[in-house]
Amino acid sequence: MKINYNVSAMLANNALAQNDTALSKSLERLSSGLKINHAKDNAAGLAIAKRMNAQIEGLSVANQNASDGVSIVEIADGALSEVHDMLQRMNELSIKGATGTITDDDRKMIDEELQQLKKEITRIGETTQFNGQNLLDGSFDLKGYSDNKAVKVETYNEEVPVGKYNVTVNPDFDADGKLTDATTATIQGADGNTWTGTPEVSIENNMVVLKGENSFEVRLSVDPTAGNFNAKIDLTGIGSMTMQIGANEGQTLEIRIPKIGLKQMGIEETEVTSQNSADKAIEEIKGAITYVSSVRSRLGAYQNRLEHTNSSLDITSENMTSAYSRIMDVDMATEMTKYSSMQVISQAATSMLAQANERPSQVLQLLQ
Repeated sequence: MKINYNVSAMLANNALAQNDTALSKSLERLSSGLKINHAKDNAAGLAIAKRMNAQIEGLSVANQNASDGVSIVEIADGALSEVHDMLQRMNELSIKGATGTITDDDRKMIDEELQQLKKEITRIGETTQFNGQNLLDGSFDLKGYSDNKAVKVETYNEEVPVGKYNVTVNPDFDADGKLTDATTATIQGADGNTWTGTPEVSIENNMVVLKGENSFEVRLSVDPTAGNFNAKIDLTGIGSMTMQIGANEGQTLEIRIPKIGLKQMGIEETEVTSQNSADKAIEEIKGAITYVSSVRSRLGAYQNRLEHTNSSLDITSENMTSAYSRIMDVDMATEMTKYSSMQVISQAATSMLAQANERPSQVLQLLQ
């Protein structure tokens, strides 16, 4: 028997230390509820989980963004609902003014209400806001520019390829400076642009409308001073409200809100002071109702899409969280079983260490 080095005690102490370390880790997992508390626990698992957690947090914010988008659409649609009601009232007034049973003095009183309704439509278009941003003044419509001061790009649709175009139009105007016809038109893609052709030309809401294949449509506002004009227009393809509806770059939705104004609706000069003007007003207001209906239809489609986006993000976040939980969360039942087992082993190791420390004292019996 040896007394200088108690190897049995050393073995018992090492086993106790290892078990105590494992017991501390188990306590940490049980108290935190996490299987991975440090990078050393599972380096690869931690890297995957943190990247996945960034996705989950991003999805949560994207969901909020989509909900804000729904609110924007609802505000714009609510304002346009009032515009629709006012246009319906203006239509009633126009029909009333078109009958021969009333005098021009009566029509002047009718026209006063109609003009006030037009002013209110203008006010709504200029002041409807969300978070300090105007929604119906054209701020979020696609932007286009012209090098001819007498020609202005009012709007164009998303299907039009972005780029510069050379446009030639021969418009006709009446004595009041209103567009009556545009007999011929050409539009040629410039700067390598792919669209080239002879468009269909028409007059709508006192604007020149150029339509071509693949839903190509451009609307131009033309001043009477333009005459037969040639202009280079730059269709930028930008201007829509960009909604970030995903956790990654490029996962966006462009919300385009056309301008709501008397000119765009074709009722800028509408009045009912005479029977003839009332007759014209009926057709003009009909066109305005169609214009507002098309804008509301677009907004309704955006809202449906955003609501589906919300549902999709909820499902994605739910499944992503489940995957994240499988990597990071500890199984409490299994870990508690391990903890109980290690606790018993720790108690046994402590007892064995105490007995191993008593063994050298037995040598004293040999020295008696």
